Amino acid sequence: MNKLRGLFLTVLAVSLALPGKAMAKGAIAPIIIVSDTRKYDGLNKWWGDMYNHSYIEFTVLTCLMIPIVGCSLGFLADIIMDKIGIDLKKRSLAEK
Repeated sequence: MNKLRGLFLTVLAVSLALPGKAMAKGAIAPIIIVSDTRKYDGLNKWWGDMYNHSYIEFTVLTCLMIPIVGCSLGFLADIIMDKIGIDLKKRSLAEK
């Protein structure tokens, strides 16, 4: 167990020391991630532009839309399964 702990500490020390050695001399430029919206139009362009301009608005709108779309798809699946004859309200098959 001590050998494994020593190996883990060595790997941890090396992984913490190497990034400083691997960086180039001089100033470090920040990385900026953007969405390329040149090929898109309509809703896709608007969504990509919102990501590029305001991360907060993009995050809030995404967090609001995920449950709404999930519930909508769930209700739609419920309606479709009811139309084709799958009844999920009764547990008769589950309890046999």
